[in-house]
Amino acid sequence: MTDEAKRTRDSRDRPRAAAGALAGAVAGFAALTTAELASVAVRPQAGPVVAVGGAVIDRTPAAVKEWAIRNFGTDDKLVLRIGILIALALCAAFLGMAAPRFPRAAAAGVVAFGAVGAAAALGRPAADSPLDALPSLVGGISGAAVVLLLAGRLATRAPADGAPEGAEVTAGTEVAAGTESSDSGPPEARTGWDRRGFVLATSAVAAVSAGAGALGRVLNTASGSGAVASRDRLALPAPASPAPPVPPGTALRVPGVTPFITPNASFYRVDTALVVPKVDVATWRLRLRGEGVRRPVTLSFDDLLRRDAVERDITLTCVSNEVGGPYAGNARWLGVPLRELLAECGVEPPSRGGPADQLVARSVDGMTIGTPVEDVMDGRDALLAFGMNGEPLPFAHGFPVRMVVPGLYGYVSACKWIKDIELTTFDSYDPYWAERGWARRAPIRTQSRIDTPKPFARPAAGTVMVAGVAWAQHRGIDRVEVRVDDGPWRTARLASEDSRDTWRQWSVPWQATRGSHTLTVRATDRTGRVQTDRRTRPRPDGAAGRHSVVVTVD
Repeated sequence: MTDEAKRTRDSRDRPRAAAGALAGAVAGFAALTTAELASVAVRPQAGPVVAVGGAVIDRTPAAVKEWAIRNFGTDDKLVLRIGILIALALCAAFLGMAAPRFPRAAAAGVVAFGAVGAAAALGRPAADSPLDALPSLVGGISGAAVVLLLAGRLATRAPADGAPEGAEVTAGTEVAAGTESSDSGPPEARTGWDRRGFVLATSAVAAVSAGAGALGRVLNTASGSGAVASRDRLALPAPASPAPPVPPGTALRVPGVTPFITPNASFYRVDTALVVPKVDVATWRLRLRGEGVRRPVTLSFDDLLRRDAVERDITLTCVSNEVGGPYAGNARWLGVPLRELLAECGVEPPSRGGPADQLVARSVDGMTIGTPVEDVMDGRDALLAFGMNGEPLPFAHGFPVRMVVPGLYGYVSACKWIKDIELTTFDSYDPYWAERGWARRAPIRTQSRIDTPKPFARPAAGTVMVAGVAWAQHRGIDRVEVRVDDGPWRTARLASEDSRDTWRQWSVPWQATRGSHTLTVRATDRTGRVQTDRRTRPRPDGAAGRHSVVVTVD
């Protein structure tokens, strides 16, 4: 074949390669949408993107997870989904480019991706049926069928008898290799493949796939309608032990400071669930069992509501929170005391001879959270909560029931969507985060944060109010101090304390002078412990250090 013939062939192959990439992308789209539709027969969490995403989260190194939370915040799951979709699109495009010459191999590649999704779905902690593999397998098979269909439209027809080697013949027109086709001929004669048929087939597949995906999304949303309706109908009981009235002066009137009570819509959310579980209270059950449980019990939601409820203001903090970070929030929780329920089941804390030192809570999505039994039963207001700020728990925050334990980071206390409590020991079982190198016990560190002025703000010279929040749950905040540059520490004005389980606002007026300044804050808790100046990262048991901001005074 002459160089000119090669150049002619290459110029003809380029459009077909681009079309192949498009065919692969459409096949991948078809696979995902049919999998979405098939997940209706199982559960939304069995879909391939969610299953693979969950597997990625489980196997991602802790340092990478910290980086993702630090840079993407609560959008980290959206970024993961987008990343998975981009990776799938690129792989599908590559397989599509190979499909015209190797259609069976390309189809097998798509099926292999479906098998990977099926394996990921079956490997999820919440997988309780082989049917969890169904959506990915259906998607892989449908994607493979689309690859074969569109590859047939991209294939070059064999040359007619007597035509020179390398010739292309389509639509009854012979085109010899190394010669130029007539510009006036049909597109098929110039490109060597069925362009018109490819466009029609691709458009049809894309339209059908979009319809399947939309139908699957609607049906999956409808599958959670019972849970939504059960939450809408729920009337929270009046607490037998209401929260004490919030003292006057708890909320400072300083613009820019974090509100004392965090609205539900603004409350931070950090978990591993790519799809928020929607559980109907009519079917929800909580099982309590394990070592030292003399009277195991299974409770319905109505059983919980019949118990005396208590209402408490409690500040929660995520262990992923960097110094000065946003992952802390204060809410009014309504629930039943976990300590009383454990005592009724015959559980004794280790200090009184109980055999179990760890309470393992399991979520409906397979998450396991390990909490020290001693902390749950030492008299603090550890709750099985079903209300938050005067309404049933939002789905994103654990509806119908979650755990709340003052003074402990969420990863060792705040199990959302809880369904099972097992009493065991730290030596015999490592829950999810302990398996990944996080500390088994994690009391919340004494921390403070500057909310205003913001970093790199440019306030005017004169009186500038510096303000923020400080927390040391279950110990309480005793003092907050602020320093400007390397000057002396100045004691801030503390807002009134609601309880030792809530954060406290603070403020201090600063006579700001022109130039660049560094503002630093530190807190002292009721045990006399001063917030350290030694910076550490969140892993393994919470970030430490002092928050500071740099401002330029004009």
